[in-house]
Amino acid sequence: MRTLIITARRLGAALALGLGLLGTGPAHAAAPTTCAGKDMMAELATTAPAVHEQIAAEASQIANTEAVLWRVEREGRAASWLLGTVHLADERVAKLSPAVAKALDGARAVALEIADLSPAALSKVLAGATSLLTYTDGRRLDGALAPDDFAKVKTVLGTSGVPAEAAAEFRPWIVYMLLSVSACERRRTEAGALVLDMRVAEAARAHGLKVIGLETIEDQLGAMAAVPDDQQLEMLRATLKYTDRADDLMETVLQLYLKRGMGAAWPFEMALARAAGIDPAPLAAVQEKLITQRNLAMATAAKPLLAAGGAFIAVGALHLVGDDGLVALLRKDGYTLSPVE
Repeated sequence: MRTLIITARRLGAALALGLGLLGTGPAHAAAPTTCAGKDMMAELATTAPAVHEQIAAEASQIANTEAVLWRVEREGRAASWLLGTVHLADERVAKLSPAVAKALDGARAVALEIADLSPAALSKVLAGATSLLTYTDGRRLDGALAPDDFAKVKTVLGTSGVPAEAAAEFRPWIVYMLLSVSACERRRTEAGALVLDMRVAEAARAHGLKVIGLETIEDQLGAMAAVPDDQQLEMLRATLKYTDRADDLMETVLQLYLKRGMGAAWPFEMALARAAGIDPAPLAAVQEKLITQRNLAMATAAKPLLAAGGAFIAVGALHLVGDDGLVALLRKDGYTLSPVE
């Protein structure tokens, strides 16, 4: 436990990248512009066309995937804006588009998932939240995973700056989050490249606007930790099967975003789990905890901003799509949402 407390700051910086929220170096420092990843959806179209067709069919049933920027209107109030982001620093997605920049220019308030995105803020929370991060009932991660999988966990933690000897103490979700960022993307953000969320925050502050958080760091970490441990383990096992394709997974998500196809993200992940021999059912339960339940909380937090008008709200694109996404929830609340981009 002492090792975990001592390394809280290192873990904070690494996990901030895992959460996909920031670039930790000087803004706009030199960094690689692309990672050498392959689009796995395009690959599936050739190597496993039936799987590709199934993913596409499931994605076609998911509502509100046609745009990432939405105009939010209600009579008698200034228009607001809802932006779905992808937490990557690649210039193809991280640079503000003209439509996004124009919407930000007229904003009276700007909200992100979390207001303070710094590693220091995250490490401060981590230092006081060891029960979220570690087993407290005598279990150990090395006892829950196969030896080969646990060896991969130690390697991931080591490359993230966290001592490998602490690996057995961690609960599965935190390792999953660290695995969610490829080494190339980690280098890019550490060199100073900013993800889209951070560019929105930067633009807001340039306009003299305070950035508001729809959630706190505690909320977000708590949502991850609230996933039952058996489901966390299945999520981690599925991810460990593809550690050698981290750049490819990043490129696949990026392409889904560019093509306005984020509805395929969860069907794609479940298809990968099935291909790896992992039951995808726990992943559906994880989606409920990490997406659906948080959507409800975000919509509630956004209501005062939208009621005042002129709000610009930016959250991960998966929070916009589907019948339980923010687009649908705000429409149920009486707002008119129109796709812009």
